[in-house]
Amino acid sequence: MADGSRVSVAVLDVDSGETVSYGDGVFVTASVVKLDLLAAVLLRAQDAGRELGRAERSCAAAMIVRSDNDAASALWDDLGRAAGLDAANARLGLTETEGGDGPLWGLTRTTAVDRLVLLRQVFGADSVLGAASRAYARDLMGRVVPEQAWGVPSLADAGTGWGVKNGWLPRDATGLWVVNSVGRVTAGGRAYLVAALSDGNATKERGVARLEEAVRTAVAAAEGPGPRAAGAGRPPRPGH
Repeated sequence: MADGSRVSVAVLDVDSGETVSYGDGVFVTASVVKLDLLAAVLLRAQDAGRELGRAERSCAAAMIVRSDNDAASALWDDLGRAAGLDAANARLGLTETEGGDGPLWGLTRTTAVDRLVLLRQVFGADSVLGAASRAYARDLMGRVVPEQAWGVPSLADAGTGWGVKNGWLPRDATGLWVVNSVGRVTAGGRAYLVAALSDGNATKERGVARLEEAVRTAVAAAEGPGPRAAGAGRPPRPGH
């Protein structure tokens, strides 16, 4: 884009299985990595044949529903930081996500396509995650506090549910914002999994507006007539 910002969007039509994607490149996750952390903790519990413990459940709920950073840091450390996250993500089929250095889980790097892989593990039936784990993750994503229900939920048909995890982060070196949104939504009567990543935004608000416009454009392309291959259609327009 002319101002140096970037946007990458990947959309899966749940009913048809068709995918539309725009933009490429690797992006910092900010808080959308909290969905990875949740999946990793759930996998660990499954492996041990147990439910999440009280502390795990408390941290999981806080980091998804309220995007609590201290809760995410506690689970990040408990999992073994990047090594633990990367091992879990490999089992989930993610190939383009790499955990952040040291305590910096928010600087995990990923792609929109890999975010879609994770969403399919959470919202699809063919998943490494068991049915109870998927239901738990979906429930938390559907209870995100109202002030964080931007991005993917902006597309939702009236009266329909949605699930989301957003991320936002000003970069110290530039002061520019990372703004990301991933989740499931019903739009135009059809269910979609949506992953949208952006960086180089002058403000968080501008990033949210640009991201929501890019997501609307991608979903409109997925709704279009005829079969759509990945990358088909027109690119997202820049925000105003």
